[in-house]
Amino acid sequence: MKRIQIIDTTIRDGQQCLWATRMTTPMMLPIAEQLDRAGYDGIQLLGPIGFDVCVRYLKENPWERLRLMRERLPRTPLASGIRSNNGITFGLVPEDVVHLWVELLVRNGIRWFGAFDALADFDNIVESMKVAKRVGAAGLGISLVYTVSPVHTDEYYAGKVQEAVRRMDLDRITIKDSGGLLTVDRVRTLVPAMRKAAGEAIVIELHSHCMTGLAPLVYLEGVKAGADAMHTATAPLANGPSQPANQTIVRNLRMMGYEVTIDDAMVAEISRHFAAVAQQEGKPVGVPCEYDAWHYEHQLPGGMLTNLQFQLGEAGLLDRFDDVLAECAQIRAELGWPIMVTPFSQLVAVQAVYNIMTGERYRTVPNEVKKYALGYYGRLVAPVAPDILDRIVENGSKTIPLRPEPPAPAVNELRRKYPNASDEERLLRYMFAGNQVDDMLAAGPINTRYDILTTPLARLVNEVMKLPRLRTVSVRAEGARLDLRQ
Repeated sequence: MKRIQIIDTTIRDGQQCLWATRMTTPMMLPIAEQLDRAGYDGIQLLGPIGFDVCVRYLKENPWERLRLMRERLPRTPLASGIRSNNGITFGLVPEDVVHLWVELLVRNGIRWFGAFDALADFDNIVESMKVAKRVGAAGLGISLVYTVSPVHTDEYYAGKVQEAVRRMDLDRITIKDSGGLLTVDRVRTLVPAMRKAAGEAIVIELHSHCMTGLAPLVYLEGVKAGADAMHTATAPLANGPSQPANQTIVRNLRMMGYEVTIDDAMVAEISRHFAAVAQQEGKPVGVPCEYDAWHYEHQLPGGMLTNLQFQLGEAGLLDRFDDVLAECAQIRAELGWPIMVTPFSQLVAVQAVYNIMTGERYRTVPNEVKKYALGYYGRLVAPVAPDILDRIVENGSKTIPLRPEPPAPAVNELRRKYPNASDEERLLRYMFAGNQVDDMLAAGPINTRYDILTTPLARLVNEVMKLPRLRTVSVRAEGARLDLRQ
């Protein structure tokens, strides 16, 4: 009986998809022991967006989060990685900065290190993988982002697997279906093609999202086709734009005769904890989505759809929402079928909005679109349509050279500029402009306490204290009085 590995995404991708990455470290810490004892083969903790939100919005030091969680999860490998040579930004980052970032991730507790490049241009990640191996990563993996296009065939993905295995010392390869686009029919052919190219020793993982409602069935068919590991989230942070629910996938795998070494009692505790946090904080919970064939045309990730609707509404253009989505589909074909994942999903959507707002296609060209078309981000999967390339070059910024040059090294200068800071702080200061890092540091160490409010009175007081401009709350009952002041 084959054992299927389970990689938990609850505190990384699950909360990113459903809570906009606003889960604080104190919300994680009380359940860390149960996460460690649940039997997961790995736990995803921090991605690039997690660093960004920690610093800019939560005022938490992400390196401190990593260390706190590592202390509380001594048995289960924590997983993290990088997005190509972008670091945690959308732009290009000097190679020495990326490599130091990799080194610090591993030294601060990441045992499984992974990388992905949206163009599958491995020149952008090979050296980083070597750094991770050299500094002690226990497992190395890459993600090949799945999409639907005329060029992203099974043969294309099998060829990329062969190249990756030849160039990197890999343990794992993930089919990263960020858009929730995989279908049952496609997974039945894609997994065997990748398995044949990878060989039997490399673990093949499935990572999908539930935007079309197909991901749970895709997982089960993927296992039958030869996949070894599933990325799941624990409900209530599963479904919707998140991953399939751990509870459902594990139950179904067992019914199909597979071995899954997950402690259901621990998972139930984890589920109850995050359900209580969601209720207390007013956070949404994941619910299954209906199938929508239109999603396969524009392929925008779920979180981006919500943000796009909001931004168009603010601009008074909400009635053009469907037009923008149709424009996204056309732009994607013209740009050589970029995969709709960060940063390319953002640049396609922004170009679509400009095209609709101005009424003239490519009259306004963002810098990122011109850089993409000129190959700044790597080798394109397919060429940009010649007439579109001409417009992009003509209307884009004239300050962008036609031939990309790699960014100059920056680590030595950072160490000179901040002689009393740690390398962790130096890298944050490189990535974040203005006073953002100073504001984070001024907030002090991360609060490690989080109390679940179990009584109606406690929950009432908690909600009342969130009201703006409120300074005092007075509660009286049966001769008792409680005064709270902010």
